[in-house]
Amino acid sequence: MSPRRRFGALAFVAPALLIYLAFSIWPAFNTLYYSMLDWDGLNVAEWVGFENYAKVFTEPELFNSILHSLVLVFFFAVLPIALGLLLAGLLMGSGTRGMSAFRVIYFLPQVVPLVAVGIAWRWLYAENGPLNEFLETIGLGVLAAPWLAGTDTALIALGLVGTWGMSGLCMMLFVSGAQKIDSSLYEAAAMDGAGPIRRFVSVTLPGLRGEISIAAVITTIAALSSFDLVYVTTSGGPESATTVPGLLVYRLAFTYERIGHAAALAIVLTVLILIFVSVIRRLTKEKA
Repeated sequence: MSPRRRFGALAFVAPALLIYLAFSIWPAFNTLYYSMLDWDGLNVAEWVGFENYAKVFTEPELFNSILHSLVLVFFFAVLPIALGLLLAGLLMGSGTRGMSAFRVIYFLPQVVPLVAVGIAWRWLYAENGPLNEFLETIGLGVLAAPWLAGTDTALIALGLVGTWGMSGLCMMLFVSGAQKIDSSLYEAAAMDGAGPIRRFVSVTLPGLRGEISIAAVITTIAALSSFDLVYVTTSGGPESATTVPGLLVYRLAFTYERIGHAAALAIVLTVLILIFVSVIRRLTKEKA
């Protein structure tokens, strides 16, 4: 490519590149710098090096928030992928009639704002809400509980909201991916005597490797970076039982004025997400 054409190409790319540098790269490096400071956002900052990172793993509130996010990975990623595969298998086996309606119903949680989802589930989980009333009606009142107000149930109840919200997305990805699989593979498996379950395991699952990878990455990031759903439903309570890194970063920076700790926790969360994504991509990578 001639220098003139190279300069022209750079001129077209430059506006987007400048915006990316200004709003993504520079803030990232700025956060890394702040994570090395003891600063309240107003007074003179003091350089403390990696002390803030040490506190992330030694202060119970900071470290527990990371553990809570890891628990949410199971509800936001593992369960939705399993349910998405199950729903995809059922829809594939039932023909095409009514499939569009099922897609719309299952995908609906993805188009509803998470704030509205949080408010709705907070009402469902209320002590006198529909869920407990239903349990009372069917004679299981002993199971009724203040789901979002109990330290033993709040995180699980919150995780199930994520399961409900992410299952439809996974199902849509898997159904779309399954439609691209060559039908001759199913015919060959059927001629070999493979039943529906065997065909799903031997043909569908390998064919959905790419879609499973995408679903795992999206849902894992949603679990580790969750904020608005937690903020609306429990605000991190009761007794910090549902505090997650995203919510704690917000509080450390804007409520407790601990900018360095907030930045260090944000960096640790970013690294954790990158590790999870790298492991997922490696596990689901096509073998040569």
